[in-house]
Amino acid sequence: MIGVTVLGATGSIGRSTLDVLGRHRDRYRVVALTANSQVDKLYEQCLEFRPAYAVMGDATAAERLAARLRDSAPDIIVLAGTSGLEQVAALPEVEYVMAAIVGAAGLLPTLAAARAGKHVLLANKEALVMSGRLFMEAIQQNNAVLLPIDSEHNAIFQCMPSGFSTGFEHVGVRRILLTASGGPFRTTPLEQLAAVTPEQAVAHPNWSMGRKISVDSATMMNKGLEVIEACWLFNTTPAQVQVVLHPQSVIHSMVEYVDGSVLAQLGNPDMRTPIAHALAWPERMESGVGSLDIFSVARLDFSAPDLNRFPCLRLAVEAMESGGTSSAILNAANEIAVESFLQRRIAYTAIPQVIEAVLMEVTAHDADSMEQILADDAAARMAAERQVAMRGLRH
Repeated sequence: MIGVTVLGATGSIGRSTLDVLGRHRDRYRVVALTANSQVDKLYEQCLEFRPAYAVMGDATAAERLAARLRDSAPDIIVLAGTSGLEQVAALPEVEYVMAAIVGAAGLLPTLAAARAGKHVLLANKEALVMSGRLFMEAIQQNNAVLLPIDSEHNAIFQCMPSGFSTGFEHVGVRRILLTASGGPFRTTPLEQLAAVTPEQAVAHPNWSMGRKISVDSATMMNKGLEVIEACWLFNTTPAQVQVVLHPQSVIHSMVEYVDGSVLAQLGNPDMRTPIAHALAWPERMESGVGSLDIFSVARLDFSAPDLNRFPCLRLAVEAMESGGTSSAILNAANEIAVESFLQRRIAYTAIPQVIEAVLMEVTAHDADSMEQILADDAAARMAAERQVAMRGLRH
């Protein structure tokens, strides 16, 4: 039995992971489940999967969960905070860690899994966006296995030749074609974007995701973060990653070779496919996802992204090119800006304005220590709050 920890079990990726694991109970054992504050959801998951450990990021929520489990499942050990998350990510009885905590909060436990030499199933972008070099060094130095879960990066992984980490020139790869749906505002007139509401921004046309990631998809910051992630995962540069708008979300990404061949991975837009691929790799197993009906799809459209419509994509590429902690600063500013938009404190179009202002204000440093990365992350959050206050909406 393969022991699994699911970091972020109550989110959309976590729930999909448990759906897949539930189909293969003879092969996998859930050792630990974690959540931030959703006690009711984690309690139900604990009753179904009976993990040895349950962790709540919030200490008060952990107390509530422990009280609820005292009678129904007293053998489950309840932990709290970042230390608890790091502990269950590195347990000796755990072989696979699904890293699905959204945002910077997932960085340290994901890094703990890498340092413990686990199979890291990476759905948390921030581990690479904030600390790409440190994280990849931790993977390599501890013989961990890194398996991407984002549908795009998982597709690229499936289309890549072995040995890609040595560099594209050694394996005959020309570039990555990273697909993007374009989100709900792909064709919305630019003058109407300032009036976009949170409800409209989270209504993704193809994927079911959390609110923060849905807004990132609408602004295409999500794709910008994925460009950064792809550069670290596949040892390449932004110049060798071409973003392609593909509204059907059927082709999840492509890899172009120097001989002119282009390999693509297709499938229904369901995260259980990349999750099952990573859990079973290098084998395959049933995921619960139905067959792709190419006859009903009928057509596949492609276009280049408009950087006037999606300035966040430009900002992300520029941050990766700048290097150091620029990507961590970008990510922190984006988290504050998106949360402020969801709270109706700023307009949708102010999100990239806040991010760009923070990138100009906060000085980036070499990303050679976690202390420096977290210090610049904190400085960027403070700067972003100031920018939000300057651009605040009047109610």
